[in-house]
Amino acid sequence: MNLNKGSLNGSRPQPALSLIEEIGDEHFASATDTPLRADAFELSDPEKIERIEAHFREIMELIGLDLSDDSLQGTPRRVAKMYVQEIFSGLKPDNKPSATLFENKFQYRNMLIEKNIRVQSFCEHHFLPIYGTAHVAYISSGQVIGLSKLNRIVEYYSRRPQVQERLTMQIAAELKEVLQTEDVAVYLDAKHMCVQMRGVEHPHSSTITADYSGKFLNDHYRQEFLQAIRG
Repeated sequence: MNLNKGSLNGSRPQPALSLIEEIGDEHFASATDTPLRADAFELSDPEKIERIEAHFREIMELIGLDLSDDSLQGTPRRVAKMYVQEIFSGLKPDNKPSATLFENKFQYRNMLIEKNIRVQSFCEHHFLPIYGTAHVAYISSGQVIGLSKLNRIVEYYSRRPQVQERLTMQIAAELKEVLQTEDVAVYLDAKHMCVQMRGVEHPHSSTITADYSGKFLNDHYRQEFLQAIRG
């Protein structure tokens, strides 16, 4: 069965609407990289804010809200600024945290674990919050990184529309590149508002994802990491 619906103008076929809805409801990710358009950064932040404000104003009007009310008048601009400057700031490469490595002068060869890193993201299927914690670990290959940079890397990739599996993999890939080691572990435990307040509406469910590489593929190292983060 052909799941694609071709267009009359010869543009690339698009999945049928039923399949698009199914992908969103099942929280399926189709790529490791965040899907961005080629012209994603041609507009300045102020230009994006202005356009989003206008579009969000139209959305609010379409659902029947009276934007002449004092409480609602400033909402379109507040939302636009929040999208660009805060919750989706991780889409902008300029906001990527710089990471300086330092010589491991103490010759510390065991794993270093940073626990309970805050995760605040948005589901790309329903634009509802994802929130929880990340735990990351690495074994030095001869250099170390400032502890706060581990938190900042998690935050940078969280601050964009996401799927939790992709977020986990992006954090792991960045840590391996920055730390110049394959010995990296990432573990995310998060709740999804798109599961809690719509669809199945199960408020107590959480999602766990993990990525292990290098020495963490060995059961001894992996279990040491898991015992530490659960202790």
